[in-house]
Amino acid sequence: MAVRTTGRHAGDTKSRILDAAETLFIECGYEAMSLRQITSRAEVNLAAVNYHFGSKESLIHSMLSRRLDHLNQERLKLLDRFDTMLGERLTCEHVLGAMFIPALRLSRDPRVGGKAFLRLLGRAYTDPSSFIRDFLNGHYASVAVRFFDAFQRALPHLPREELGWRLHFAIGALSGVLAGTDTDSLISEFSQGKSMNDLQLIARLASLMVAALKAPLPDGTQLAAFAAVLGDASDGGAECAGDGGAEGTSAAHTGGGSESPSPAVSEGEHRDGGMEAGSRQHAFHRTA
Repeated sequence: MAVRTTGRHAGDTKSRILDAAETLFIECGYEAMSLRQITSRAEVNLAAVNYHFGSKESLIHSMLSRRLDHLNQERLKLLDRFDTMLGERLTCEHVLGAMFIPALRLSRDPRVGGKAFLRLLGRAYTDPSSFIRDFLNGHYASVAVRFFDAFQRALPHLPREELGWRLHFAIGALSGVLAGTDTDSLISEFSQGKSMNDLQLIARLASLMVAALKAPLPDGTQLAAFAAVLGDASDGGAECAGDGGAEGTSAAHTGGGSESPSPAVSEGEHRDGGMEAGSRQHAFHRTA
């Protein structure tokens, strides 16, 4: 039986459910949170969730949309402003500013999430659930394309695929930091107790990401060095995976003198690592 609520009480109930879902999503991620946990934290029954949202999936869509819709509107407004002001002189610093400045401003506003806003943003872009990825890639695809094109205009020397990978790595690393619980304490520690305004924080973020985006492409010498290291690791893993491992064990004890054998990395570990990286695709890379 549906819960019938009207007026202010209906709004309060819906907000409590959204707030509870947001808190649990930040703490646990999509797969680990349940409707039972949400209703318990919001102090409502399951019928209230069904009445207002219909399902867990619809609830999570609403929870993300109430924060990210406004964020992306503000991002696009700022990017449009930079475009109008600068035209062909648009730099990747300006594009990064359009991404981060609105997020920092909203994190200062308790009416739209306050300090938890950055953690929500970090969790959304690092959550491994295909449900969350599909929602972000579908719901905000036009925003991702707009920013990707802006980055490409600011960095015309980078091939599109290379730019996609660099944005994926840089934004993925930043999202991981934002998703943590100690972001505020880290900022306080690194600033040595001195106050840091949004402009100073943006400048530090931008300097790091700009360096990554503008870094030269790896040359043949670097690729050869990595190939040799990875080749040695693969050979060691294959050797240890032989029948019984006897030959590898014998070599480790008799062939190296006082030197210790290098730790082997199995093919499975390489494969799992690749799967994990793939599970964290950011919208910018998915639209590349």
